[in-house]
Amino acid sequence: MITLTEITVIHAPIDRCFDLSRSIDLHKASTARTGELAVAGVTSGLIGMEEEVTWRARHLGVWQEMTSRITAFDPPAYFRDTMVRGPFSSFQHDHVFSGKDGSTEMKDVLRFRAPLAFLGRLAEILLKPYLRQFLQERNALLKQVAEGDEWPRFLNAER
Repeated sequence: MITLTEITVIHAPIDRCFDLSRSIDLHKASTARTGELAVAGVTSGLIGMEEEVTWRARHLGVWQEMTSRITAFDPPAYFRDTMVRGPFSSFQHDHVFSGKDGSTEMKDVLRFRAPLAFLGRLAEILLKPYLRQFLQERNALLKQVAEGDEWPRFLNAER
């Protein structure tokens, strides 16, 4: 199993960062280059405990679908999304938030395992930098939105 950890400091309140992190609409905006779409479950607005979203996207040249469920939820400090169907043997993403003096430290801990034993280990070598970049791009947009004036449009989206 591979574990990736990314820490992003955002000069915005913890509640705003927590909600933006679970915004389906912000996630779609951050993944425009992969054509990622929410095709089932919660397809816009904010996702919450026990809710699912199915994403369809082109990653590494291959179209695939992945369904994630929110399996832990403690606002505004923490939530976890867990793959329930998709291309990985295992995939969990912990989102951890701590606030201080109007700023937020957002910590992403992503754990994944590729299928197919030996071939999967080779795939993980390719997937690790790809998924790290994916997280960094998402977090850069989340930071930009949270610190700017655009954030209300991502928190007021209708389902």
